[in-house]
Amino acid sequence: MSPRVATTSPQSPTDTSTKALVRRLVRDYVGAHRQKIAIALVCMVLVALTTGAFTQLIKPIINDIFVAKREEMLLPIALAALAVFLIKGIATYGQSVLMSLIGHKIVAELQAQLYARLIGCDLAFFNRTAPGTLVSRFINDISVLRNTVSTTLVAIGKDSLTALVLVGVMFYEDWILAIIAFLAFPTAILPMVKIGRRMRKISGATQSQVGTLSTLLDESFQGIRSVKAYGMEAYETARARSTIDEVFELNYKGARVRGALHPIMEGLGGIAIVAVILYGGHQVITSNDPNAAGSFFAFIFALLLAYEPIKRLARLNSSLQEGLAAAARVFELLDLKPEITNRPGAAPLAVEGGAIAFQDVSFSYDDKTPALHQVDLSVPAGKTVALVGPSGAGKSTIMNLLPRFYDVDDGRVTIDGQDLREVTLASLRDKIALVSQEVLLFDDTIRANIAYGRSGASEPDIVAAAQAAGADDFIRQLPAGYDTAVGPRGVKLSGGQRQRVAIARAMLKNAPILLLDEATSSLDSESERQVQAALTQLMVGRTSLVIAHRLSTVVHADVIYVLEAGRIVESGGHGELLARGGPYAKLYALQFADSQREPAEAAS
Repeated sequence: MSPRVATTSPQSPTDTSTKALVRRLVRDYVGAHRQKIAIALVCMVLVALTTGAFTQLIKPIINDIFVAKREEMLLPIALAALAVFLIKGIATYGQSVLMSLIGHKIVAELQAQLYARLIGCDLAFFNRTAPGTLVSRFINDISVLRNTVSTTLVAIGKDSLTALVLVGVMFYEDWILAIIAFLAFPTAILPMVKIGRRMRKISGATQSQVGTLSTLLDESFQGIRSVKAYGMEAYETARARSTIDEVFELNYKGARVRGALHPIMEGLGGIAIVAVILYGGHQVITSNDPNAAGSFFAFIFALLLAYEPIKRLARLNSSLQEGLAAAARVFELLDLKPEITNRPGAAPLAVEGGAIAFQDVSFSYDDKTPALHQVDLSVPAGKTVALVGPSGAGKSTIMNLLPRFYDVDDGRVTIDGQDLREVTLASLRDKIALVSQEVLLFDDTIRANIAYGRSGASEPDIVAAAQAAGADDFIRQLPAGYDTAVGPRGVKLSGGQRQRVAIARAMLKNAPILLLDEATSSLDSESERQVQAALTQLMVGRTSLVIAHRLSTVVHADVIYVLEAGRIVESGGHGELLARGGPYAKLYALQFADSQREPAEAAS
């Protein structure tokens, strides 16, 4: 059987063509707001019509007031202008609010879907993907997409309707002038297409670089203690500055490319105005029609008013391509399919005793580095089995395979004879409690962090779990007790306190299978003694798999497996392994010598 690594990847590449991305956005997100868009469209029509109506008020203002000097027309024209502007103002407000609502709603929906997709991804995906990159796509890319959706919908709706009405007014007033005014604009199509393509590439590169910056910030802020301890502030500042400069260069390049549309549109607009003034002005001067001046000014106003929405429509492709670059990056994540999933027909895990077996298991991570080689391992039901060995021996990999954070390449892992790949993930992980050496507490109260082990747990159960973990005493000494906020990653608690809260969480879950990965590594001697006693009591009647570097914590394990380079080199009880004088005895002798040396060095 060829090695297979559990990964999270798209089943098929995301189609990033403009047509496919636009179709997907409209079908999956914009289309869900048809009613709101319809109402916004009515408002846009009113804005367009009132804008056109305003140009028609110019004719009576010029002809009846300035030329004919008819005073009785002042009030009607003024009231008509007031009505036009009131209707336009209300309609503009309506379409603006509705389009903003639609844009934010689409963003919220995308973010909710993206989070649900990411949280369901395999552990392998998170191990190879920087958190800053994910945060950048989650916030920056979707923000760009929101702006594009709002801009595009407004341009397609309000601006195109307004431009259409005003162009209609221009043709109504003088179709020859209208043709002259728009003769030059088709020449702008090719530059606009080229600018749009360049903007898509630049925008994609910019968002990628923003993700790199987010990762750098996350790493430096999370590792601030190391930064300061090694005096690397200047180095990290220079590294950040370099990335910030790259983001700046890309943003500036985008601004230059985007700004290239302005001279094009302004130049064409200037040509159109000059042509209209020359031809239209000559017509007015040589005409005997008393209404010619009013019609000419109405045309000029319509042309000037149409110029702004036409410019926004010209920028539409550039804005659209920026948004589509962000959409492509977001959809790539939305299209991720976790490989660690429930197989068809998977049944709930039925735990009777909780016996664990690794049968001829081999496994490699994404980089193809072998982590386990044909491992055979057995954890009898209700017994405690310990894994010992040097770092990189494969102990944590064995732990990772049990909850199916990864799937084996060869062989199989079973619980009570049931292949883990044939049972549902939810039922499997419900039967396992894990306490890792990498303690993670959420930025919430101590109560909420303990209750994370069992949804809906009662207060007495939470307190009992804390007491069993040796955490109740220090919790009650805190100003807010169980309501104390632990801060990001539990930073307000000491390492030992965080560990005990994590152990309390596992105790509250009360699962039949326990995985303890260096569960007491951050505790002082007294706390370790208390927690070890609680863990010993907790492990009674449960199947427990324990990793420990300090061999003194596993001397009472029923079976100890010694691993080296992904292989089991020996197994047995503590006394039996010592008597053999093999790898375990050497590890034990080395640790015993170190423990004897420390007091002697302290006394000297």
